[in-house]
Amino acid sequence: MCSVNEEGLLKTFSNYLKSKNLRQTTERTAIFDKICKSKGFFSPDTIRQQLEDENFHVSRASIYNTTELLLDAKIVVRHQFTSSIIQYELKCVAEHCHYIVCTSCGAVLRIKNEQLNNNFMNYKIPKFTSEYFALYIYGICSKCKYKMMREEIRIKKELKN
Repeated sequence: MCSVNEEGLLKTFSNYLKSKNLRQTTERTAIFDKICKSKGFFSPDTIRQQLEDENFHVSRASIYNTTELLLDAKIVVRHQFTSSIIQYELKCVAEHCHYIVCTSCGAVLRIKNEQLNNNFMNYKIPKFTSEYFALYIYGICSKCKYKMMREEIRIKKELKN
């Protein structure tokens, strides 16, 4: 999934914690492990539920704080696809990915496009050093479009009667 293996990510996180004079606790390690094993997007609540399912009790605050540390360490990235939904993803997975977001149902799909990647990687911005990029395309998915069309047809039929 990642070009960097979990051991490499753990070493990066350990070095980050040391640089901030923070301890590498059992809770932080368990949270980190769940995040590395997550397939794609995650939220602190999904990580908490996974840990609870394994009878590993961790406070919601610990999960949110650890997620913030991982953001600061540049191991994870935050996505806010809609105004109310925030999700996270390993940076090495998110790098150079693009996302299509349905504004009706909130579904998010990751797409890869090498042509777009090459254009963005070669794009230089004066007085700015980019770290990674993501493109978000908002619209309506085919399922929602179909539902809308069916609803329009139903309403037209009702108006005729």
